[in-house]
Amino acid sequence: MRIIGMLLLGAFFTYSCTSPVQKTVDKKATWETLSLYTNLVKIQGKSILFGHQDDTSYGIGWTGESGQSDVKKVTGDYPAVYGWDLGHIETGCPQNIDNVPFEQMRSHIIEAYERGGVNTLSWHVQNPFTGGSSWDVSSKEVVKSILPDGEKHALFLEWLDHVAAFIASLKTGNGTAVPVLFRPYHEHTGNWFWWGRELCEKDDYLALWHFTVTYLRDKKDLHNILYVYSPDFVTGEQEYFDRYPGDEFVDILGLDLYHRGAEDSAGKFISDVNKIMEFLSRYAAAHKKAFVFSETGLEQIPMNKWFTEVLYKAVAPYKPAYVLLWRNAYDRPEHFFVPYPAHPATDDFIKFKNLPDILFGNDLPNLYK
Repeated sequence: MRIIGMLLLGAFFTYSCTSPVQKTVDKKATWETLSLYTNLVKIQGKSILFGHQDDTSYGIGWTGESGQSDVKKVTGDYPAVYGWDLGHIETGCPQNIDNVPFEQMRSHIIEAYERGGVNTLSWHVQNPFTGGSSWDVSSKEVVKSILPDGEKHALFLEWLDHVAAFIASLKTGNGTAVPVLFRPYHEHTGNWFWWGRELCEKDDYLALWHFTVTYLRDKKDLHNILYVYSPDFVTGEQEYFDRYPGDEFVDILGLDLYHRGAEDSAGKFISDVNKIMEFLSRYAAAHKKAFVFSETGLEQIPMNKWFTEVLYKAVAPYKPAYVLLWRNAYDRPEHFFVPYPAHPATDDFIKFKNLPDILFGNDLPNLYK
C-alpha cells in the first residue's frame, strides 16, 4: 500500500509542480517559496508531512551532535518538517530560549532545506514592556506599547531587525534564500503569552500582525517567508477567526493543540482536532490556503499506541499538510514528545511512519520546484 501511495503521489507531483500557482501574502515571493506553498496546498487532503521541533539540535541524552536525530534513531529517517524557535534572538543573544546557538540553527535549517524538508519558525519573544519572558502576563499594555507611536515601538523595531537579519541569512551556498514558515504571536486564544486574547484588544493584535508582516516583507525586503496563523483550542469557526488578520496577511491556517491527560482524554482530543480540521479544510479549499497542525503532542507518550490510535485518527480524516510534534528536551528528562530508542511507543511510531499517507524525509517529492 505504501509503495502504491508513494508512486501515485510522485506522479501527481511530477505532473503538477511545473510552476507555482498559489498566491501568497508576498507578491514578490521567491520561486522556491511559491513552489513550497503550492505543493503544501496540493499535498493536503492526500498526505501528511511529519514534523518535529528542534529535531537535529538535541534529543534524549545528546545535544549539538552532527547528524543526530531521535526520529532518525527510531525510524531510520529524518522528519519532513523541522520546527525552530527564535526566542531570545530579539535581544541579540547568541542562543535561543532552549539554548540552541543561532549559528547552529542556521546550519540545521539550511541542511534541512537541502534534504528537501520544510522549516517552520515560532517566536517566543520576550516581553518588551516589562523585560520579562513571553509568559509574563503582568500587563495588558504590551501590545499597544509596541505599535507605532507606542513607547516601546523603537525597541520592538530593533527586535524585528534581529529576526529579519536571521531570516535573511538563511541562504544556501549558491545564494538561494531558504523558504521558512513564520508563526508569530501563536496560541493567542489562550492567556499564557503577553499577546493573549485577554491581554490585548482585538484591534491591537491585528495591528501588530499587520505591522509585522508589512515590516518584514516591505521594509526588510524578505521574500522567503510564508506566514502561519495558529490559535490554540477553539470551540468553533467563529472563535478561530475572531482575530484572523485576513487572507492578505496569512498564508497558512494552523492549530496548536496538545493531548493532555492520556487515555481518559484521547477521545476528546481526537474529536476536537477533527472538528477544527473540518472547518480549516473547508476554509482552506474555498480561499486557496494551506492548513496545518502546527504544534501538538502527548508529553512522555504514556500510551504505547498513541501514534496510530490517537494522532493518526485525529489527522487522517482531513489530512493537514503537516503535523509537528514538540521537542525532545535534552535537559528535562520528562519533556519529550517523540519516542527515543527503547521507549515503549517505538514500535507504534514506526508503524505510524509506514502508513501510506504519512510522509517522512525520504518520502518527500521535490517541494521546491
